[in-house]
Amino acid sequence: MIIPTLGCPSQCKYCWSSEETSPIMAIETITEIVSWLNNFSEERVTFTFHGGEPLLAGPNFYREALAILSAGLPNTRTEFAIQTNLWLMTPELAEIFAAYNVPIGSSIDGPQELNDLQRGDGYFQKNMRGYEIARSHGLVVRYICTFTNHSYQKRDEIVQFFLKNGFVLKLHPALPSLRGENPKEWALDPLDYGDLLIYLLDQSLLYFNEIEIMNINDLVRGVFTRRGTVCTFADCMGSTFAIGPDGSIYPCYRFVGMEQYVMGTVYDRPTREMLLQSPAGKLMAAYRDFVDIACSNCPHIRYCRGGCPYNAIAPTDGEIKGVDPHCIAYKKIFDEITDRLNTEMLQSPPMGMPGFGMPSQPQKPGVMALMHKVVMQ
Repeated sequence: MIIPTLGCPSQCKYCWSSEETSPIMAIETITEIVSWLNNFSEERVTFTFHGGEPLLAGPNFYREALAILSAGLPNTRTEFAIQTNLWLMTPELAEIFAAYNVPIGSSIDGPQELNDLQRGDGYFQKNMRGYEIARSHGLVVRYICTFTNHSYQKRDEIVQFFLKNGFVLKLHPALPSLRGENPKEWALDPLDYGDLLIYLLDQSLLYFNEIEIMNINDLVRGVFTRRGTVCTFADCMGSTFAIGPDGSIYPCYRFVGMEQYVMGTVYDRPTREMLLQSPAGKLMAAYRDFVDIACSNCPHIRYCRGGCPYNAIAPTDGEIKGVDPHCIAYKKIFDEITDRLNTEMLQSPPMGMPGFGMPSQPQKPGVMALMHKVVMQ
């Protein structure tokens, strides 16, 4: 991930990462990233611009950066993405992103009144304005919806909003803030998060051909493939890195700006081994070892891996005291998917697959049907 700045013009109530005085990455750092990666790996690379608000870097930055990253790694397949609130989207930026087929991730928490309560007055309209510009240039836009302890109570309203607008939904639970005096003011309780995931599984089945909830798809895919397919549930050490505005390298974008998690800098051209031998790299490896022991008896360990390391160690100042606090939620939804899958396999053939000597009967889509749908995508 490339973090051009940690600055952001929005004032989301539960934000944990924005720094108003953050500098903006110089284009020279992009050149250094390419020089570093040319001797680092020839594996496929996805560059995701994140923040803060990455559009603060402006069109000239992206015009140059995308060209440098595309041309600078001739032996590597490169892909791009960006996560933005879309406030600063312009036709000029949209044309640049369209030229490089850059999919857009954005954030909206539901209908305008609910969204602006959590993300600040005016957020919704500014986001929608940027959305229309992006869509008019053929860009794909998908949304992250942050569920707080407040919006959790309005989950029906939120799902209907995404359904009505045809938006793809990906959810994040609000985390306890590392900056505020009341860190749990907006945080979603892990038990409620587990209930929310089961609710969204039901919604995925109820609106089988009408809504896509990415988290549910990822969870179902993990159970089927027996491995985590998104970073929260995968062993991401050594394959995922984030580059801060000054060229510092971190294990993940969530750690950017936290000095104790700097693994190196692109200006020094570190090898993978050097990064993993840094204090931050060793801490990530220690978390992996901790998970192997702490979760050894859990049936879901292969496709959960203890959840997100950031969630586990950032709130404790880098001390490993437990796995991701959302473990309760993960176990709840993984148990639910597994139980339903086993029940469906025992009771009847999956939808569209008649059993031996049995007439095919119309059935409501279940987990097996969703699993088939996800795998075929």
